[in-house]
Amino acid sequence: MSRIGKLPIKLNNAKIEVKPDVIIVSGPKGTLEVPFFKNFNLDVVNGIATITKKKNIDTLNAVWGLFRSLLANAVIGVVDGYEKRLEMVGVGYRAQKSTKGLNLNVGLSHVVEFDAPDGITLDVEDNTKIIVRGFDKQKVGHVAAQIRKIRVPEPYKGKGIKYAGERIRRKAGKAGKASE
Repeated sequence: MSRIGKLPIKLNNAKIEVKPDVIIVSGPKGTLEVPFFKNFNLDVVNGIATITKKKNIDTLNAVWGLFRSLLANAVIGVVDGYEKRLEMVGVGYRAQKSTKGLNLNVGLSHVVEFDAPDGITLDVEDNTKIIVRGFDKQKVGHVAAQIRKIRVPEPYKGKGIKYAGERIRRKAGKAGKASE
């Protein structure tokens, strides 16, 4: 038995439409599609969705948990949405919101322009904090990773773009010139 797969999913304000190959989850924030895995049944009763296996095969347990997690993430996304927070550390590092996305000054010889994809909103707080919001959990995480990749934190001074709450492992610098 999959401990995650057998958990029920509360739909709150989301609506689920089941098609042969895909499940369409819609809510106030948007609409997402989740692939429908074979060998599973999806039952929706009184605003609670449950997933059960058609066959009792042990190898289906991992897929059962995955299927339930993808569907639960889609329901949470279309109802509440997701967000990732990034922080910029470094002298002169700052972000500005532009019409398409962000303009980032991160110690390079030029200003880096980052365009936000559809379904993602980018906000800036205090010129050094970036907030990535959206209703698709995978897309929010991917966009946050792309922004972080522009200037990955370095281990000596910790300068760069990092996730909020991320700890950067520091290295010791040069010990100094050895005496002769």
